[in-house]
Amino acid sequence: MKSKNNIFDSLQAHWAKDLLSGFLVSLIALPLCLGIAGASNFPPIMGVMTAVVGGIVVAFFAGSELTIKGPAAGLIVIVAGAVEELGKGDNEVGWKLALGVVVVAGLIQIVLGLLKVAKLADFFPLSAVHGMLAAIGIIIMSKQLHLAVGIAPAEMKGKEPLELLEMVPHSLMHMEYHIAIIGGISLLILFGWPYLQIKALKKVPPALVVLIVGVLLGQYFHLTEPSYKNLKPLVSPGDFSINLNADFSVLTNSELLPVFLKYLLMFVLIGSLESLLTGRAIDLIDPEKRKSDLSRDLTAVGIGNTISGLLGGLPMISEVARSSANINNGAKSRWANFFHGIFLLLFVVMLVPVIKMVPVASLAAMLIFVGFRLASPKEFAHVYHIGKEQLTIFLITIIATIATDLLVGIAAGILTKFIIQLAFGVQIKDIIQSRFELTEQELGVYHLSVKNAAVFANYLKLKAQLAKVPQGSSLIIDFSKAAYVDHTVADNLNNFRREFEAAGGVLSLKGLDLHESLSEHPLAARRLPKHLRKTLVEMA
Repeated sequence: MKSKNNIFDSLQAHWAKDLLSGFLVSLIALPLCLGIAGASNFPPIMGVMTAVVGGIVVAFFAGSELTIKGPAAGLIVIVAGAVEELGKGDNEVGWKLALGVVVVAGLIQIVLGLLKVAKLADFFPLSAVHGMLAAIGIIIMSKQLHLAVGIAPAEMKGKEPLELLEMVPHSLMHMEYHIAIIGGISLLILFGWPYLQIKALKKVPPALVVLIVGVLLGQYFHLTEPSYKNLKPLVSPGDFSINLNADFSVLTNSELLPVFLKYLLMFVLIGSLESLLTGRAIDLIDPEKRKSDLSRDLTAVGIGNTISGLLGGLPMISEVARSSANINNGAKSRWANFFHGIFLLLFVVMLVPVIKMVPVASLAAMLIFVGFRLASPKEFAHVYHIGKEQLTIFLITIIATIATDLLVGIAAGILTKFIIQLAFGVQIKDIIQSRFELTEQELGVYHLSVKNAAVFANYLKLKAQLAKVPQGSSLIIDFSKAAYVDHTVADNLNNFRREFEAAGGVLSLKGLDLHESLSEHPLAARRLPKHLRKTLVEMA
């Protein structure tokens, strides 16, 4: 843990760059926090409350220097579902009961971080994780498309994602054209902004432009008129007040307790997984190549969720888009996250009258854009490029998630992964009894033999052996006796190689030239040809 002196040394050394980055990130975060909270059936202002806590409080406990904490689009589906199911249609009641889930989930995350379980994130197959995120993107778009064209929220109440997708043609035929113009222009700005040739404008967050243009159009179209009342065209932000809103009565309610436990599991599992994956991704693009303490960061997120839930806020994670923007803006330390929280607090205090003029269609357009990025055609093409079997896992995870829920979806993805590996000749005993033997051949030169199979289900065993190799050593990983090496292991080893070699080590892979690659992608799954697998069985 960094000492206070080190923390304040970084403030003294980098305050100007961190202050600027914090301000720029807060401009991105403000509209997104409002939109994410509203889509989650929370008072929109509570999305900002979450980011304020994530910045001002969590920055001092975090195990990473450059990640930005706040509400995330990836949790919208879970939070909205918790509010609807716990409140039985009453969002005010459901919000307060959902806060109890957020608080308990935060406490569990604190314990998990202290128990150093961050490494368990490596268990989940990557194609299933990306499939889950793509499904979340589709579900977000399935609802926000209707709001962007002026369909009354009451018409969507209680509808499942598939029903909302079926409603799209009807909504387009019955749109309110003033609201649809705002939604359409907002989408044009968001999707067209990257293609601008003016460098100065490219530095302006498009979400902020959408916010300003939306307010101006909303005033021009007089969206405050009574004729629009049923459509609820403008944001009702709610009160930014320090009150303890969490309701824990559900813990003694036998009817709602199973619902509470279901969403508690999803908050902890999905929220923690997204945070850990973000932390790992941001480490790879940190210009100073620092390595985050992900277990400590998980504890910090848990502290943030506990406080946020008590005050009425959403669950938070380390958010990848805002964290990437933080790096691109030149941030150097955790103070950028702190300053981003300070600026958001100032915005809320000063800009509530303006926030009340923001059209719902503008926020819906922002969330459509976020959902599209989660489920973009490029993501489908990327997974296909890795391998057809990865695309199968990806698609089944998406379909199962949309048709049921996130837990069933991720479970379906994991089960599909197992079935595919068995179809490729991996035996269950190969996974359970896989052996990873580490020896020091000579001073500073280590040899790690991988026998049977290296797959996502036993990667934690392999990772434990990798952790024993001292930094700065030479390491040879020998796959000549591995019948199968899956994509998740290949990707994790690729990340390990970067960190290992950045610390002065030398890593070489042996035996992979014997394997057949399932695609042309460098991190594709690989298997030994049938005659070599037969030889391994005979030798065993």
